[in-house]
Amino acid sequence: MSANILLVKNMVCHRCLLAVENVLANASVPFQKVTVGEIYLEQPLSDQQYVSLKSGLAAIGLELIDNRTSGLVEKVKQLVIKKARGEVNEKESKLNLSAYLSQNLYHEYTYLSSLFSSVEGRTVENYFIQQRIEKVKELLVYNEMTLAAIAFEMNYSSVAHLSSQFKQITGLTPSHFKKVGSVKRKLIDRL
Repeated sequence: MSANILLVKNMVCHRCLLAVENVLANASVPFQKVTVGEIYLEQPLSDQQYVSLKSGLAAIGLELIDNRTSGLVEKVKQLVIKKARGEVNEKESKLNLSAYLSQNLYHEYTYLSSLFSSVEGRTVENYFIQQRIEKVKELLVYNEMTLAAIAFEMNYSSVAHLSSQFKQITGLTPSHFKKVGSVKRKLIDRL
């Protein structure tokens, strides 16, 4: 990995990008761009800039990734979140999870899955299901779609499959969750 690209753990949304750009500005670190999980620097960091950036990121709940293994696991997480939330192109949405990850990370899925499990203590599939359920919770809280429409939107084979998986993960039926609302939602980076 280039010395001019830094990986950042727990970046999951547009607000994270803005917060990281603010930290970079406060630390006087010149950068080209910030994407989810990555900072593209104009030049390598001095030791002082590195310490300042690391503490600035820690203050907002983010951290620099210093090794290749953690970096690869973080990239798996970012791709899983995108796929689970339906933020991929049509071609990628048709791929199963293993093919999608292998294609984007240029590693065999068995290697990625084993690495992810050893670092995170859970399977990639479990993480994917949890991310999908969080998106379903979000859609239920908005109260703009029926459960059938949500099942279709999230590519579930049926409403029954969605309901079963939802109850398995949350302990609640979707309709009961709707009644208790956003109290049961979790932040994406806390999954």
